[in-house]
Amino acid sequence: MSRLIAVASGKGGVGKTVLAIGLAQALAEAGRDVLLADADPGLANVDVQLGLAPPRDVAAVLAGQATVAEAALRHEAGFRVLAGRSGGAGLAALEGKGAARLPALLRAAAGDALLDLGAGIGPVARRLAAAADLLLVIVTDQPTSLTDAYAVLKLHRRDAPGRSAGVVVNDVPDAAVGARVHATLDTACRRFLGGEAPLLGTVRRDPRVPAAIRAQVPLLTRHPDAPAARDIRALAQRLLAGGVSTSVEAAPAAWSRAASRAG
Repeated sequence: MSRLIAVASGKGGVGKTVLAIGLAQALAEAGRDVLLADADPGLANVDVQLGLAPPRDVAAVLAGQATVAEAALRHEAGFRVLAGRSGGAGLAALEGKGAARLPALLRAAAGDALLDLGAGIGPVARRLAAAADLLLVIVTDQPTSLTDAYAVLKLHRRDAPGRSAGVVVNDVPDAAVGARVHATLDTACRRFLGGEAPLLGTVRRDPRVPAAIRAQVPLLTRHPDAPAARDIRALAQRLLAGGVSTSVEAAPAAWSRAASRAG
């Protein structure tokens, strides 16, 4: 089945775009038709991280100047890229009807579409997250990241109580630390939101990640055997296996039942 997966974070600088690119490549390596769309209206930089210079972007698609198929570029790593538009023009393109139209356009153009959302809880990010089949919330071990990730999950419960959401802990020394970070966030969700925040994966801290960014080459291409690359592939395999669906969907159901209590 085709899916629309949104990759979000409460704060910037947690590695969201690197993970979105890596997940797109890992899914493509597994045989999926994948489109990675940059939906960050403020600081779109998927094309920069990949060293691309696309002549058309998401703003052109939403303006009717090109179709998704015409605007998307095929990356040599096996997935397609629909670049974003930064600054005021990007925000104008995605505000209002733009954010409402984009998910349907992506679903019609790809087997799997990944949305790299802007950090934070702005209206564009919230609207696009609510339209996704699965929301991946990226969090690190920083207290501010945990607090902001909780805010994203809380608002997502209100915006889309029937939609799936889960957590990916990024940039931690090992899986044990990742489990502790997740436990802190999950405890808050269970206590105050009435439902769990399932852990979908942990990605280890890896010095090869910034090296790949500087080289403008996907991590899974430049360092395919790096610990972070292996963790991203494991995340993709878990999503493909379908075993995640039951645990992830349990959270919105519980959140929905608790909506009247939590307010």
